Amino acid sequence: MRRRTKLNLNPKYVLIILLVICVSFILISFRFGKSLYPVRNAVGSAITPMQKGINIVGTFISDKLDTFRNMKELIQENEKLKDQVSVLSYENKLLLQNKYELDELRELYELDQKYLDYPKVAARIIDKDTNNWYNVFTIDKGTKDGLAVDMNVIAGNGLVGIITECYYNHSKVRAIIDDKSAVWGMFLKTSDTCVIQGDLTTISKGKIHVQFISKDAEIEDGYEIVTAHTSPKFLQGILIGYVSDIKLDSNNMTKTAYLTPVVDFERLSEVLIITELKEPLLKEPPEEDITEDSKSSEVQSEEVQIGDNQ
Repeated sequence: MRRRTKLNLNPKYVLIILLVICVSFILISFRFGKSLYPVRNAVGSAITPMQKGINIVGTFISDKLDTFRNMKELIQENEKLKDQVSVLSYENKLLLQNKYELDELRELYELDQKYLDYPKVAARIIDKDTNNWYNVFTIDKGTKDGLAVDMNVIAGNGLVGIITECYYNHSKVRAIIDDKSAVWGMFLKTSDTCVIQGDLTTISKGKIHVQFISKDAEIEDGYEIVTAHTSPKFLQGILIGYVSDIKLDSNNMTKTAYLTPVVDFERLSEVLIITELKEPLLKEPPEEDITEDSKSSEVQSEEVQIGDNQ
């Protein structure tokens, strides 16, 4: 079988041929326009529906492409807006946090002015027990900052608690709401004493117990309770809270009540530590002093006896 010879034409020649054919058709159309009218009419009638259909399809495709383009632009714009919202939300959180810290620092400043006679050191809370309350927590100051065990801790509008453990660069604080805490208090208006007993079950209702109130104490709901002069470790006159729900005990000897603390023990971050310890109560002199005093008295009595004999 003979192989068919392939016709290889240069594209340039093909273009020239097509151009000549188009020009020829144009010339024939102008020269024989009237004679070719039926042909053009027939061709137009056949082509017009096709053009109409092509236009409809083209318009549909163009609309869809515009829709897709608009959707893509909207998606990109939406992503940008989401990023902006995220940034604004983060900045808003920072502003709220700064406002909260500023408010807390302002409260600490006002508290510092309220107890201006006491030297104080500010500290930040860095750890706490695993519950909702700051009943036992750790602060970022210690012995290197002049702190010591039994120093009083304040925040908000009054008493928070006391330092129970003190290390070089941190300390542990037990708050007055802790179950192991008991503070001697005093009614500011009447000077009647009482004991504020911590209780983590009642603090969920915003209150802790007040016990050992004299049955003759003329007190009312809303009276302020401050630290008492009888307290061995807490400095006198620090506001603790306000009394409520006063009632006579079954023994008819004492009254009990509840106290609403002035400190928000659910939200604490900064505290003030009073760096002055309460002066200890007078104690008996050490045994060495007693021995020395007794020896000196014995010597004096011996001298008196010798003088009498003489």
